Amino acid sequence: MKIAILHGPRDLRIEEQSLNVSQLAPDEIHVKTIISAFKIGTDRGNYEGAEQVPGAPGYPRWVGDSNLGEVLAVGSAVKRVQVGDRIVTRQPHQSEYVMKESGSLARVPEGVEPEDAVYAHLYALSSLCYRKAFFQPGENVAVVGVGVLGLGAVALGPLFGARVVALANSPVRLDMAAQMGAHAGLLSNDPDLALKLDTFTRGAGIDLVILTANPWPAYRTALDIVRPNGRVSIVSLLGRGEDALDFNPLSMERFYTRGISLIAVSGAAGYLYPKNSVTGETEDRFSADRAAEHVLDLMADGKLHPSSLITHRFHYSQMVEAYEMAYRREKSMLGVIFEWQDA
Repeated sequence: MKIAILHGPRDLRIEEQSLNVSQLAPDEIHVKTIISAFKIGTDRGNYEGAEQVPGAPGYPRWVGDSNLGEVLAVGSAVKRVQVGDRIVTRQPHQSEYVMKESGSLARVPEGVEPEDAVYAHLYALSSLCYRKAFFQPGENVAVVGVGVLGLGAVALGPLFGARVVALANSPVRLDMAAQMGAHAGLLSNDPDLALKLDTFTRGAGIDLVILTANPWPAYRTALDIVRPNGRVSIVSLLGRGEDALDFNPLSMERFYTRGISLIAVSGAAGYLYPKNSVTGETEDRFSADRAAEHVLDLMADGKLHPSSLITHRFHYSQMVEAYEMAYRREKSMLGVIFEWQDA
């Protein structure tokens, strides 16, 4: 099998590794990758050697965590999937793999295109931005940072009952936000930003900001635009790869006196529904896999089309080229797919 391994900053190699599939354990699944998706922000940070994220492995390490494949074989005790099923997992960029049934996976419904389904877990994270912030239908939501994750939040917002405005530093990204269902789009450096947001919300203000961008100026924008007693749902790795701050991120005038809630979009969100009604066991009602299943259902219903954001498709052998484009921060690059079929 082939797998992408990062040996150090900007040292990514496609390597051949052995994979024994001759005898699966009872709880194991053998999967052949069809496509995998490139998470530009996170993967680029890893590639260029930004500071370590807590818990991240050292070098050499695998990369990627959005994988769609076909089940080739299952162990004798596997019940969640069967041979021939398509599944989306958080496995790395690799041609095939063996995983435990207890690992993170969601079965792809019939009729859902692979290039949509591969984004299921990423869009599940977008949905967590709403859920952890106790979103209420009818609220005004601003999405700051319009990459793939932010555009997922834009697309899900109207389905959840939000009025969504996208804030970006590029007109191209605002066009994409409009395509994904944003009710409005504004440049983050617009001198009339406050007035335009007031008009958009009919004076009610922005109830919830979803922050997907790492730079500190984006964080400052999020605090500036949210209404008093509003919430900022933070799914970015703030300050990653950025210069030292030139302002206090928790200044009294921006944070304390306005009663803002800052919410880290990490960990469980199903704490309101802690028990499985069938088994009685404690679980996360909205675990990553359950959220991914919900996203896949929306795709099956024809309400969600992440593939419309794909700007580049590469054969896996061209992966370094894709990472280098991301390293150069080419604005034309948004949705990126790696294809794993050999001629």
